[in-house]
Amino acid sequence: MKRLTVFSLTFAPLLWLTAVAYGRDVTQQAEKLQQAKILQQANDQEANVMVATGSFEVTLGPQTEDSVSAGRMLINKAYVGDLEASGSGQMLSKRVDGGAAVYSAIEEVSGTLVGKEGAFTLFHVGTISAEGTANLSISIVEGSGTGQLKGIRGELAIRQEGAAHFYELQYSF
Repeated sequence: MKRLTVFSLTFAPLLWLTAVAYGRDVTQQAEKLQQAKILQQANDQEANVMVATGSFEVTLGPQTEDSVSAGRMLINKAYVGDLEASGSGQMLSKRVDGGAAVYSAIEEVSGTLVGKEGAFTLFHVGTISAEGTANLSISIVEGSGTGQLKGIRGELAIRQEGAAHFYELQYSF
């Protein structure tokens, strides 16, 4: 009986450490497999990303409310090109002394995208620093696609040249 106790006290911790180490290896292997699976799914989605391009005209209609210092505007757009659609929404914006500014907007887009009819919602967030550094993010709201655009997801980029506006929509289903 004493031998078993000595064995247990001497080797049990080693066996436990081996089991823990082995368990970690198994856990790490499972985590690596999960990460590889996620990466593969992302690559598959990127492989299915399509690009639509064109131009749009925008009309902004200021809304006034004296009790709020932020600006509010109604947005109306007419998209032409791969996206033949109308967009309407609202924008809130704020410029501060020194030149920094922010804006956010929600825009409902309805029409056809490369022949597929439906609608989706865009969410805009833009900032500009006092030094003039601008950041803009416009994304399709997850789950907002309807009709043949159901399941659409993606990002919209805007380019302005003088008074002309152009878009590039990277999207997938």
